[in-house]
Parts: sequence; structure tokens; C-alpha cells
Amino acid sequence: MSHTLKQISDTLKAKIINAPSDEITISGLNYADLANENDLTLIDQHEHIKLWKNSNAAAAIVSDKISTELAKINDKPLLVVNNADLAMAKILELFSVAYPEQNGIHEKAVIDPTAKIGKNVSIGPGAYIGKNVEIGDNTIIYANVCIYNDTKIGTNCIIWPSVTIRDRTVIGHFCRLYSNCSIGTDGFGYRPSEDGRSIVRIPHIGNVVIGSFVDIGSNTCIDNAKYGSTIIGDYTKIDNLVQIGHNVIIGKGCMICGQAGISGSVVVGDGVVIAGNAGIKDHTKIGSGARIGGKAGVMWDVPAGESHMGYPAYKDTELAKQWIAIRKLPETMKKLKALAKSLKIDL
Repeated sequence: MSHTLKQISDTLKAKIINAPSDEITISGLNYADLANENDLTLIDQHEHIKLWKNSNAAAAIVSDKISTELAKINDKPLLVVNNADLAMAKILELFSVAYPEQNGIHEKAVIDPTAKIGKNVSIGPGAYIGKNVEIGDNTIIYANVCIYNDTKIGTNCIIWPSVTIRDRTVIGHFCRLYSNCSIGTDGFGYRPSEDGRSIVRIPHIGNVVIGSFVDIGSNTCIDNAKYGSTIIGDYTKIDNLVQIGHNVIIGKGCMICGQAGISGSVVVGDGVVIAGNAGIKDHTKIGSGARIGGKAGVMWDVPAGESHMGYPAYKDTELAKQWIAIRKLPETMKKLKALAKSLKIDL
């Protein structure tokens, strides 16, 4: 697959600098230090400028703020845009490989007669569609997906192989569920029995409600609510290997990175970023626009707009003071021992 510089420029509405011809052919995308003579690359930060000098790339997408500096390095073409990172996302779509072709309903799919299947829906081999399931128009369901009773899925969704969607789940439009994610498993609800000899399982009779334009990564689990709903807001993006407990409510436009764990009944506001391997205690509230650092252990509520990190998680500015103090401890102890010695005091 290849495109000319002009085609790419038109797609981005970009300004071209240094191009001897706008018919230069681009056949791939790569990092500046790995690109070959037919590749397009991305230079969007000042620290990456030095890579452009020796890059073999045919051209680069660059942010306007660094375009003048880059143009002085060599005479290779530059596609100048306001936001190079978002522009590259558009070009990745342009060069992306088409989804595996799948038309219609495969003869080896098992579909309950009460299910309502929309127009232009594709269902792969080995898929199971349960009673009273509703699937919206143009949705693609790949092989071995299991969708259980009374689930509703909107239009234009893509559900990759081996996804499991349990009873009564509601999924909006334009969602992508990647392989082996599990939606609607019973939440982790157990209590010791009165005699202390066993552990009692608590039934979960609620459901999971997922908004529109939501992505859910491979091997992520979203648990069913004990009662009511576990809710994922519109435009939220969830990475692989994320655990979301029962009755969690996640707002709109959040990003949750791999291996994060969100315990039951946590409430997350809009636009929150939770970095990889972070853990959030049950019944905690995370305010809109907050940032949770990688490996953070959140033990109490986080106000809107604040960044918290560490274990237990503190506001980043407070934690920085602690880190500085810890780094000074060896020298402080040395001085303290010298003082104690001069005063003939044992520490």
C-alpha cells in the first residue's frame, strides 16, 4: 500500500516544506532512526529533532512549533501540522490493513431464534448468540465469541475472537472489544459464613453498561454489578489486562492502562488517566481530570485535576518532597551521628 505526498498532505490539510515534488511515493511508516527511503516518520518533540539529521525517511510529519528548526537540518520534505501526533493517527488509518473479511452469518454460528440481528451484521464460525440478544446494524462478531441472554449491542461494533459477554450486558455504538476480554463475570463477592467454616458466595444480579466509542483491550475483565450496573462511560479506552470490579462507575473519556486494578464500587470521573499497574481501593472516588501514576496504590479519594502517585498514593508535589527528604537521609544521619558523638550520646 502506498500514497503520494500530495495525497497524505490533502488528508492532513498540511503545509509541505522542502518538497521537490508532491508526487513522492510513501509506502510505509516508521520511527525516524529505523525508517527507510520510502517511509514517512513523525517528529513532534524537540528531543527528537536530532534523529532527523541522520534519518533515511523520505519525509516527516512535524508540528508547526519545530518546523522552522527542522527545515534547516536538511532539505527533505516536511508535512507541517498543528498537532503531529494526531496527524500521524490519521495516516496510520490510511495505511492500516483491512480487517479480516467476514461477510454474513457463518453456517457454524449458533444463534437462538429469539435473537434480533440487525442489517449487514457479520457473525463468524463458532460464535454463540443467546436468547433475546439484540445486535445493531453493521456490527462484526468474529469467531468463538459468546454473547449470552438479553444482551444488547449497538451499531458498528467490532468484537474480536473469543470475547465473552454475559447476560444482560448493554453495549453502545462503535465499540471495539478485543480478543479474550470478559464482560459481565460475577464480581468478587464473598463473605465468611456465620460459623466461620466456609465462604459464602454473594450472587450478582446486576449488569454491565458500556457506552459508545469504548475500546476494551484483550484479557480485560469487567465484573457484573451485585445490583444496579457497572458502568463504562462514552469514549473511554481500556488497555489489555485491566480488572474492573463490580459496581464501578467510570466516566467519559478516561484512559486506563494495562494491569490497572479498580476495586468494587470505585467512582471515576470524566477524563481520568490511570497508568499501568495502578491499584485503587474499593469505594474510592477519583475526581474528573485526575491522573494516577504507574504502580500507584490509591487508598483514599483523589480530588479533581490532581496527580497522585506512589504507594500509598499522595499528590505528586507532596510525594516529591518525601523523595527529596529520603535522598537526604544518608547525609542527615551522618551529621546526626557526628553531633551525637560530640555530645557523647548514643543513638
